[in-house]
Amino acid sequence: MSNYIAPSQIAQRQLAYFEGKHVLVAGEAEDLFPLELAKHCASMSVFTTNYGYYRQLHGKSALHCYFGAELVDDVHADMVLLYWPKAKLEAEYLLAMLMAKLGENTEIVVVGENRSGVKSIEKMFAEYGPINKYDSARRCSFYWGQCTQAVKPFILDEWFKSYAVQYHHHTLTVRSLPGVFSHGEFDMGSRLLLDTLPPLQGKVLDFGCGAGVLGGVMAMLYPNIALEMCDISALAIRSSQETLAANGLSGRVFASDVYSDTASDYQFIVTNPPFHAGLDTSYNATETLLAKAPTHLQRQGQLVVVANSFLKYPPIIEQAFGNCEALNKTNKFTIYHAHK
Repeated sequence: MSNYIAPSQIAQRQLAYFEGKHVLVAGEAEDLFPLELAKHCASMSVFTTNYGYYRQLHGKSALHCYFGAELVDDVHADMVLLYWPKAKLEAEYLLAMLMAKLGENTEIVVVGENRSGVKSIEKMFAEYGPINKYDSARRCSFYWGQCTQAVKPFILDEWFKSYAVQYHHHTLTVRSLPGVFSHGEFDMGSRLLLDTLPPLQGKVLDFGCGAGVLGGVMAMLYPNIALEMCDISALAIRSSQETLAANGLSGRVFASDVYSDTASDYQFIVTNPPFHAGLDTSYNATETLLAKAPTHLQRQGQLVVVANSFLKYPPIIEQAFGNCEALNKTNKFTIYHAHK
């Protein structure tokens, strides 16, 4: 049985499509299939908004790897292999960017799980050219199409959604790109977390910053903190940077795969951690975040985390810190606190 995810397995059945092509992989790819595909095509490039995936592939001699919210580098490609992302608007965003970048006559293969709504590509690609389904297996679909129309320029700024978040007497303008957590709303877990925060001081990390709601409000409430914000998603990083700028706030926003690029001297780690990876539920990153938190905190440093109440985080926090208390609770969320 292949180690590849199901969308890669269906692409693997159709290697003839890729022979002799200069292929650019994008979207929700998460395995090493591009390395195998590189043996069958003229050249292989990968564009990813996921820093963890970038770290996995970066430095492999068989391919060129690019990470960011937008593909700005010059890439030689005549075919895109798009792994259908979980957010439909993110698929539109990637298509608009990549077709503008590569232009007319670019071929495209789209693979994705049927439950993820990959069928939407049929309507979505209509403005670029024809696309049809050529295979289905493992509850996935394989589409091939070609860009036959002139493509309008891609302007990143047009893809931001702006909305206002009210917190007590503060108003935060949030700027968010497609596919970013908190895209267009103030999550109730984040609100409860802000209501429960102990007074902040010193160096504060907003872990998994998304569109920058938590970090932005914390910077407004506590203007003297040294704020750092990290996320695995380039779309989130760009969104948080824009959110800070839109409100005249300062903070360092950077990519990190859990703690790969963070400091180790925070006074506070504050987080509303994600527990969805792709279409499935995943706790691995959050469990690592909680278990390793003490090594990234100063003496007397504190961890404050909001979680869905059904998640079994207290034992992990207790084991890491030797203490864990629930500071606040609703029928849906719990705020956990621990100190080093």
